[in-house]
Amino acid sequence: MNITVLDGYMMNPGDLSWEGFESVGNLTVYPTTKNDEIIERSIDSEIILTNKVPFTRETMEKLPKLKYIGITATGYNIVDTKAAAEMGIIVTNVPEYSTAAVAESVFALILEFTHRTMEQSERVKAGEWGASGLFAYCCYPLSELYGKTIGIIGMGNIGNRVGEIASAFGMEVIYTTRSPKPEAEEKGFHQVQLAELLSRSDFISLHVPLTDETKLMINRESLGMMKKSAILINTARGGLVDEEALSDALRNGRIRGAGLDVLQEEPPSNGSPLINTDNCIITPHTAWSAEETRRRLMNCTLDNLVSFIIGTPKNVIR
Repeated sequence: MNITVLDGYMMNPGDLSWEGFESVGNLTVYPTTKNDEIIERSIDSEIILTNKVPFTRETMEKLPKLKYIGITATGYNIVDTKAAAEMGIIVTNVPEYSTAAVAESVFALILEFTHRTMEQSERVKAGEWGASGLFAYCCYPLSELYGKTIGIIGMGNIGNRVGEIASAFGMEVIYTTRSPKPEAEEKGFHQVQLAELLSRSDFISLHVPLTDETKLMINRESLGMMKKSAILINTARGGLVDEEALSDALRNGRIRGAGLDVLQEEPPSNGSPLINTDNCIITPHTAWSAEETRRRLMNCTLDNLVSFIIGTPKNVIR
């Protein structure tokens, strides 16, 4: 059985082993794959593993041997799952593998704004503290998280974990979600309408999938509802945010800052209005990518594959 990994660098840049996959089939791993290379690289494979390489109906129709697509991520919008089902191709994903890493990354971004640790260190290394003659050299205004309000848009696994961490910091947690979350209320989190969340929150963290309903949900109107002191955090999908509107809001002091791990275009080969915007921290879609997280992802991907091979597929996208 031929197994082809089309963008293996995302899951394993070289610090993990493909040994488990090699034990169940003839494995070929490509670090990355361009769209015009998909057919040639997949034509003899029964099994494809992909993180972001897309599979349309047209692509799958050109791959008669294809039986299984394992998505090495939670989101599955890269595959036309309806077409796959019609062709008898099993599609699986890996749910919940990145909860801890992404939630921690949310607070890494938040704390850069409240404590500005790296910027302070750079000032010290530049000699400013030594030259000041002061016991404590306050080069930036700092703030506590204790007593602040965080608004979480989307109370799934990651949103819930963000709420738990926020509670440990002594923050008030409010949230919006599509369905009731009694377990969140039991933890002291409070569900509110989106407009109230936007107007009350000191920090707003996005944890919803990108759909027609959520696309560009952070726009000029919603930004206009936020406090001028608000910080926006997005570790979900870049398409949730109108980047022009956010850039304008930051440049004009409409909100205080933004911490982003995702952009509309990834990588931003054509640039982004946010790249050179002050008070905007951008990381290169790495919130999910801690070594432990990728190891968990790899193990779950292998487990999905083995389950398919023995005839008991799991985590199947319906």
